Amino acid sequence: PAHRRVRLRPVGEAPARQSPAQLADELRAGDRRALGRAITLVESSHPRDREPANRLLEILTPLSGRSIRIGISGVPGVGKSTFIESLGNLVIDRGHKVAVLAVDPSSALSGGSILGDKTRMETLSRRLEAFIRPSPAGGTLGGVTRHTRETLLLVEAAGFDVVIVETVGVGQSETAVADMTDLFLLLLLPGGGDELQGIKRGIVELADLIVVNKADGELAAAAERAAADYRSALRFLRPRSARWEVPVATCSALEGRGIDRIWTLIGEFRSTMTASGDLQANRAAQARRWLWSETAENLMARLREDPAVRQRILALEEAVSAGQISPRVAAEQLVARFWKDGKDQ
Repeated sequence: PAHRRVRLRPVGEAPARQSPAQLADELRAGDRRALGRAITLVESSHPRDREPANRLLEILTPLSGRSIRIGISGVPGVGKSTFIESLGNLVIDRGHKVAVLAVDPSSALSGGSILGDKTRMETLSRRLEAFIRPSPAGGTLGGVTRHTRETLLLVEAAGFDVVIVETVGVGQSETAVADMTDLFLLLLLPGGGDELQGIKRGIVELADLIVVNKADGELAAAAERAAADYRSALRFLRPRSARWEVPVATCSALEGRGIDRIWTLIGEFRSTMTASGDLQANRAAQARRWLWSETAENLMARLREDPAVRQRILALEEAVSAGQISPRVAAEQLVARFWKDGKDQ
């Protein structure tokens, strides 16, 4: 109407901000935009967002933890996006809600899938029961996984009971993803023999479930041979849990064959580990490691923000680079300067 007054916000005036309690209520009510805003808040590095983000996590963390957390890794080209889409659609058809969190600490260099997942998972991204979110590449793996852990808690509080955390499959991100999930699934290409030697032993030892993808067409027989080779190799490796013998399955994510078997194995893993108490014990251990990781992150941030330390950092970095002082001694000096300032205040 012509008589309605519209108040224009003056230039420079910030928009009204929701309280953490209001945002939490909307998120729990199923508002996807509220979930997006909540994730953006906890990902923010702006000092003004630190307190409301912490308050939001205080409210929602007790409401999390009711999902099965699945980490998925595999080299580029193994078909992770197709596999996740096929598994996600199957799980949704069976009455679940699925959240997919992508972790890629080096997306700008590796051409990883952090920004491509939504376009490649076309059918999954259109479903209301699915939520796909890439984590920001924070320059370091710690920064990325820090946000991913927090995002995981938020999507659980929002009612997503199957959370898939995907890593691009290069670098050290597999260890970080395995340390925030219940089950670590390693996706492999058909092949065997010499190819088996090329797989990092450490990554295989992380796996709770190994899946050979692309078991279709001319590669079907090769996939079965590869699965047999991996089963033999696993006899010489120590499983992550004494209560769970790591299975090796084959599937065709493109054709959707074998996906139901994989979901059954995931269910068996969850039942076994829950009944033994190992699942809760593993989560508790992960939470303790996260506590000390956060403590280190916060201490580093405070140390760099300290005015006196900032003045010394450049000089000490130059001295270390020139070989004039040991990095260990320089580090001791920085900490001592920070500690002295803290005691003087």
